Amino acid sequence: MLKNTNHAQAGQNVFMSSVVLFANTVALAATFFGTPWIWRRTVGYVREMTLQMNGSAWVDFASLAWFVICGLLVFSISRASISTALIFGGMTLVTRFM
Repeated sequence: MLKNTNHAQAGQNVFMSSVVLFANTVALAATFFGTPWIWRRTVGYVREMTLQMNGSAWVDFASLAWFVICGLLVFSISRASISTALIFGGMTLVTRFM
């Protein structure tokens, strides 16, 4: 039989894993809706710069790479923001009721 002598830490592990799951889920939704919006508004600059610096052979590759970069940026920024807000919000609630 397993002994769990530290119940408070077990509760924190459940809370943190729930925060991470929720942050990942919301970040994935934000990435799904935000990436095409950001990419559509910035890809013209990337294509023009690639055309001037590297030639027309690299324009399509740069557009695809820029889409991936936009997706990673949106996901990482939204995940960091959401998880930070949830952790500080949870800590605020815990300290308020203790």
